Formats: sequence, structure tokens, C-alpha cells
Amino acid sequence: MKVRAFSVLALILMGASQLALAETKIGFVNTERVMRESAPAVRGQQRIEKEFSKRDQELQRMAKELEALQKELGNENSKMSATERQKKDRSLGELGREFQRKQREMREDLNQRRNEEMAAIIEAANKAIKQIAEAEKFDVIFQDVVYANPRIDITDKVIKALADAK
Repeated sequence: MKVRAFSVLALILMGASQLALAETKIGFVNTERVMRESAPAVRGQQRIEKEFSKRDQELQRMAKELEALQKELGNENSKMSATERQKKDRSLGELGREFQRKQREMREDLNQRRNEEMAAIIEAANKAIKQIAEAEKFDVIFQDVVYANPRIDITDKVIKALADAK
């Protein structure tokens, strides 16, 4: 009698869990796509490019100057005096250190700005995801999974919501 009651209880529980699963609404958001394709991401990238374009041009100018100085010093047929060669060699070293310092500073500043932009985009995306979840009565929305059926992918809705939010 106990075995039969246990079996009936197990069947009832299995049926209830399957019914609960059938009623669960699940969504998925591809965060990488949001960070790459959304309007705030595109605007952020454009702001960063504009902000760092002058520094990048300066670094390119310095790189050309370094290259020209190296060529001049490497030219065996040059009619430079020893003191002039030593002076240019010192100048090359100083310019090289200055170039590396500016390059490192720009890289650090660029990474910081990207992180700031990404944080703002993530915040806006999370807000949009919550609004979509509440409006469409999702039980759970996952981000960054190994695999999700395209049927539950709401990434396009999030990208559109971000574009509409401006």
C-alpha cells in the first residue's frame, strides 16, 4: 500500500513540475550583440574615437619622426660628425621614451573610457531588459549562455528598446 501511495505521489509531483515548466516564460539576451549593435554602443564608440583622434594623430606623427630619425642614424653614408651623431642618438632615445609614455597613457585612458561607456550601456540594457520582462511577463531572462534557442532570444527587442530610449 505504501509503495502504491508513493508512486501516485511521485506521478502527481512530476505532473505538477511539468505543468510549472510549461507555464514558465524564458528569454535570452546576447550581451555581446547589445554591446556591439545597440545605438548607445555605436554612439559611445563614436564619442571615444572623436575624443582620442587628436592623441592618435600625435602618436602617428611621433612614430614617423622616430622612423625618420632611425633611418638617418642607420645610414652609413651619412656625413655626420661624431657629436652630431651622438646628439641625434640621444634625441632618438628621448623621443622613443616620450612616444612609449604617451602610448601607454593613451592606452590606459582609452581602456578607462571604454569601461565607462560599457558600464553606462550595461545599465541601460539591464533597465530595458527589466522593462521587457515585466511587460511581456517573463519569468527569467538569461544573459551570456553557451546555447539558447533563437525562439527565446529577445536581443533584438533590447536593441530596439535602447534605440528608442536615446
